[in-house]
Amino acid sequence: MTKQEFTLPIYNMQGDEVDKVVLDQKAFDGEVNPSAVYQAVLMYRANQRKGMASTKTRGEVSGGGKKPWKQKGTGRARVGSTRSPLWRHGGVVFGPHPRDFSYTIPDKIKKLALKSSLNAKLLENNVLVIDEVKLVNHKTKEMAKILERFKVKREALLLLEKMDNNVKLAARNLPLLKIDLAKNTNVYDVLNSHKLIITKQAIADLAHRIKQ
Repeated sequence: MTKQEFTLPIYNMQGDEVDKVVLDQKAFDGEVNPSAVYQAVLMYRANQRKGMASTKTRGEVSGGGKKPWKQKGTGRARVGSTRSPLWRHGGVVFGPHPRDFSYTIPDKIKKLALKSSLNAKLLENNVLVIDEVKLVNHKTKEMAKILERFKVKREALLLLEKMDNNVKLAARNLPLLKIDLAKNTNVYDVLNSHKLIITKQAIADLAHRIKQ
């Protein structure tokens, strides 16, 4: 089966088309594997859980060292401690304790999931390629102008080959824009964005990462 070849226009920051790029077919073939994407997203969300909820058992609650009343002869139920789970201020039975929810999946599935998420954006025509993203200052309005030129009005993910401090500072007050490096991005962030904005070099970095 012949893989589909994708060619995307490359724009500069002024919004003008300056070139075209033919995407690597080994990474961008238009195929989406929902199962791999599901596993990767599930893993990401599980790894974000803190697992800090905690309760005290009867042995951890302070007090309760003295037996409330003698074992026999009072007519009341036998009790060994006032910190029994049946009592007010007592311990908790089967309550939550700090735990680690994180786990991992095979690298092969991770790469397949990332590849699938990128291809999904490609098939939706939501991939925008820019030759480079550089700012002379770190003012938010400069980054906002770039997004306005490309009519980005929903959540967007900007992938760079290396982090530029001016770009990072200019984007931090834009709630709809998230910046990451192509070598670090994950399936969840790609799918959670409506538009994927990526530099020409970052595309090459992603293709290399997927083919490794």
